[in-house]
Amino acid sequence: MTTFRTATLLAVPLAALAAGTAPAPLRAQELRVGLSAPVTSIDPHFANAAPNSSFARHIFDPLVVRAPDGRPVPNLALSWTALEDNLWEIRLRPGVKWHDGRDFTADDVVFTFGRAPNVPNSPASFGGSLRTVKAVEAVDPLTLRITTSAPTPNLPIDLAAIAIVSRHAGEGASTADYNSGKAAIGTGPYRLVSYASGSSIEVSRFDGWWGPRQDWEKVTFRIIPNPGARTAALLSGDVELIAAPSSSDLPRLRQEANIRIFERQGSRALFLSPDFSRTGESPYITDNDGKPLPTNPLRELKVRQALSLAINRQGLAERVQQGMAEATGQWMPPGAFGHNPAVPVPAFDVARARTLLAEAGYPQGFRITLHASNDRYPADAQTAQAVAQMWSRIGVATTVETLPFATYLTRMAKQEYSIVQNSWGSSTGEAGSVLLNIVHSYDQPRRLGASNDTRYANAALDAQIAEALSTMDPALREQRVAAAVKASVDDLALIPMILFKNAWAARRPLTYEPRMDEQTLAMGIRREN
Repeated sequence: MTTFRTATLLAVPLAALAAGTAPAPLRAQELRVGLSAPVTSIDPHFANAAPNSSFARHIFDPLVVRAPDGRPVPNLALSWTALEDNLWEIRLRPGVKWHDGRDFTADDVVFTFGRAPNVPNSPASFGGSLRTVKAVEAVDPLTLRITTSAPTPNLPIDLAAIAIVSRHAGEGASTADYNSGKAAIGTGPYRLVSYASGSSIEVSRFDGWWGPRQDWEKVTFRIIPNPGARTAALLSGDVELIAAPSSSDLPRLRQEANIRIFERQGSRALFLSPDFSRTGESPYITDNDGKPLPTNPLRELKVRQALSLAINRQGLAERVQQGMAEATGQWMPPGAFGHNPAVPVPAFDVARARTLLAEAGYPQGFRITLHASNDRYPADAQTAQAVAQMWSRIGVATTVETLPFATYLTRMAKQEYSIVQNSWGSSTGEAGSVLLNIVHSYDQPRRLGASNDTRYANAALDAQIAEALSTMDPALREQRVAAAVKASVDDLALIPMILFKNAWAARRPLTYEPRMDEQTLAMGIRREN
């Protein structure tokens, strides 16, 4: 279990650091970056988690990449054309080389599409991105034909999630082979040099990359989950750029003449996911005497509504996140594809919450444990503690247990918890990503609900999601996606709380183009002349 004492103590030395430590000089072609969350594997298909996917961009190329504003742009794929509603043609970039000098071909994409959804022991599969892919044919070395089981207008955006790996290095390779570097042969702008799990990753420039020559000959990524330590590393010059600077440190950093801040509204929502997998006893829910409840109260809509109404979202955004988040009742910001204006930020209503609990059969409340990560999202442990205090005021005595993200993610995938603080970054730039991966019923054979770790299931909503995501007309599709968002929120398949703002801090003369998808890419870090 995590307390606030550790985080507070680690943040204390910042003032002394700035006063008495001379920053290290910026080395000519070397870059040091402080990451806020661990990269749990070099295998780009091991876990559909933002830190892994962000780092994978350095070693491996996808067919399509997302621009900082979320737009899909060509990468290994030069073009994509819907020949029919269920048939796409992908033209590949010529002259691309793997790090070992071999030619990249369409056959590597065929191999990748077979591997990505089927990595053993994956805690979060990429199956959702390839859910409708029925067949992939290499027409020639630079042409693919993709047949889908249903119209899939978002296919180009979905393909941006899939890092392409080589058949010759990846066939028969395990995740351990990628972590060791043996199979980590990509077409990306950097080669893997070393990987120390939870500590650091080092890459070197691949001069045979098909894209523009990179500024940095060597890049070292340091994993620094503690925000105070991350800021300290930036101020001392141990790193030149950090991701997700602490919101409490931002005012101070803005006053530093040699520090620049880069910000962008993100598409990552923080929410609560109740357990739907159990109808009977749930392992972390008891009555007030500590006796397990015979039925799972979280399956009752009124209980979920009570828990939602007990949350002061504005307080979380303004005080816990210190202005680096916005209160929300859904998972996309206004203006995004599928954002529904008819879904407001839920009211903070303690009295109504207590009434709903009583109507659901729990007038005295109950006890519950809320699980959360403590090293993945800004103030994740503190946010969970704040939610626990809010719930305790309506009679739901809440204990918080936080864990390192890698452990938390693995246990969550096994349905070990009763309710979790969870998050999803909709880097596709539209609301369908959450509907598809988290809200849709878990259906492994059809690669649906791939990250539905709480096993929420609603057949009517599944049909609504399927119709929305297979609608080829953009305007009608957005209407249907927005309607599915409202249906999901009405049933509280998950309980949205806040939307994060993304921030980076860098030492001058470096600049960074801030990204909606929160990825920290060496390719976007430049030295200003």
